[in-house]
Amino acid sequence: MGKFDDNERIILNVGAQGTRPSDSDIDSVLDQLQQVPGFIEYNARTNEYFFDRHPGVFAYVLNYYRTGKLHCPADVCGPLFEEELSFWGIDETDVEPCCWMTYRQHRDAEEALDVFELNWQPVIWNLFEDPYSSRAARIFNKRVEVLHIRVEYLKLILHLDIIPKAT
Repeated sequence: MGKFDDNERIILNVGAQGTRPSDSDIDSVLDQLQQVPGFIEYNARTNEYFFDRHPGVFAYVLNYYRTGKLHCPADVCGPLFEEELSFWGIDETDVEPCCWMTYRQHRDAEEALDVFELNWQPVIWNLFEDPYSSRAARIFNKRVEVLHIRVEYLKLILHLDIIPKAT
C-alpha cells in the first residue's frame, strides 16, 4: 500500500475532534467504520467523516480497529462505554481480560443497588424516619441516643481539660 497525499487523506471527526489515521490503518479502519449504522455524514470537499460521539472513547475504538484489542477507559462511566460499543458495532465480549473487571464494575454496582433498593430500603428508612415503627427501630434509636450522649460527654471532658496531663 502506498503513501497518501493530503488530498487522499481522510479525517475522522468524532465529537468535534479530528483524527487522521495512519496510512497503514486507513483501509482496515474504513472497512470497519463503513459497517457502523451511523456512518452517514461525509464532507467530500474536506474528505471528512463526522460522528457525533464521545471522542475519548473513540480513541479506544480506533485502537481496537487497529490492533483487535479492546481496552476499557477508567475515566468513562460504564453505561456510556456500553452505549459507544453498541454504536460502533463492537461486542462487549471483545473487552480484554485485563479490563474486564473495570468494564463490569458498573453492572455489578447496579445489581447490588437493585437488591438493596428492593429489599432493604423501606426497612432502613423506617429505622431513621419512624423510630417507633418496630422493635428493631426502637433498639436502634436507643443505641444512637446513647452513642450521642457518650460523644457529647467526651467533647465536654476534652473541652474542660478535666483529665490531668502527665508531667
